[in-house]
Amino acid sequence: MGIIQNIITRMATNSSAVKNWCITIVSAILVVVADKNNKNFVWITIIPISLFLFLDIYYLALEKGFREAYDDFVKKLHLNNITLNDLYFIKPKGKMSCHRLDSLLSFSVWGFYICLIAMVIITYKFIL
Repeated sequence: MGIIQNIITRMATNSSAVKNWCITIVSAILVVVADKNNKNFVWITIIPISLFLFLDIYYLALEKGFREAYDDFVKKLHLNNITLNDLYFIKPKGKMSCHRLDSLLSFSVWGFYICLIAMVIITYKFIL
């Protein structure tokens, strides 16, 4: 159980780190654009935003899959239905495509990235 808990924690930490890196890189691009006095380069920020968005979705989907695997393991443990395969074969449960869609629709993803894109647009319109 500890292994699955550590994997879930690691996926959540990775998702948070992705958001931190995204803010850092987008901010750096905006600073360079402001320094060069060329507003048109602001749209370069879409590249890291979209890349980090997909990476964030991936980590959150893995986290959801491992949470399902953990819940399934606990159910089997309470029913005394554990096999050796359950103990030594750890993989995310469920369809990853469904987990990715759920992750995309979660507030932690769309709320963050829509706010970030809005900040880039505000910077483009009013600050640069």
